[in-house]
Amino acid sequence: MDIIDAIILGIVQGLTEFLPVSSSGHLEIGAAILGGNKIPKESMLFTVVLHFATALSTILVFRKDIWEIVRGLFQFKWNDETRFSLKIILSMIPAAIVGLLFEEQLEQLFGGNLAFVGFMLLVTAVLLFFADRAKDTQKPVSYFHAVIIGIAQAIAILPGISRSGATISTSVLLGIDKARAARFSFLMVVPLILGKIAKDILDGALTYNGDSFGYLSAGFVAAFVSGFFACTWMIQLVKKSKLTYFAIYCTIVGLIAIVYGYFYM
Repeated sequence: MDIIDAIILGIVQGLTEFLPVSSSGHLEIGAAILGGNKIPKESMLFTVVLHFATALSTILVFRKDIWEIVRGLFQFKWNDETRFSLKIILSMIPAAIVGLLFEEQLEQLFGGNLAFVGFMLLVTAVLLFFADRAKDTQKPVSYFHAVIIGIAQAIAILPGISRSGATISTSVLLGIDKARAARFSFLMVVPLILGKIAKDILDGALTYNGDSFGYLSAGFVAAFVSGFFACTWMIQLVKKSKLTYFAIYCTIVGLIAIVYGYFYM
């Protein structure tokens, strides 16, 4: 992989991690377009680097919220920060269970099956379409909501199902305030990303050589910068009920992926 390819994939990851169009699905499509020979032998390391970059961009955008949560936790009281942290933990459980128990089965879905990715993008489009038409309320995230949103996040492990799209749409359909829905959706994924990175490092699954430093760095910077702007933009889009545009986009890309997967692969 050269630096240009790394930058392209980094931008794709940064934008699609937060915009409701499925980062995993777009990386599968991007990999197919670039060709198998463009994907590095250290592809898992490259993926981890991109996800780490988007996690850092989330931390930067929500730095004040995260600081308030951390400061509240160290008061060792049953306060709003403690309750919010517990909800985040509850939301992580379904995805953690699915990721640990079905890791091998899930990996088989990430093999360039563009038709499957296309169908999952259509599912994302349906979710976004209905979420944009849900009534906006002032409901906060409850413990029950956290579990249901966590299940949506677990389903979004499938390539083509947008994680942000699934979690935000589920939150809005449950009647949660749109601003709270976006905030909870983005904060709940940070511990999972960091946990997955730690697991891959401890398992020794990552390989690195000095030749890969250039494209890894380029991909990291591209994912971090694009992720920061996409995260900030997405918060405003959710508040303004602009998800239908992404539903249309997912429908178009999904249909193209299905046709390409069936007739050209």
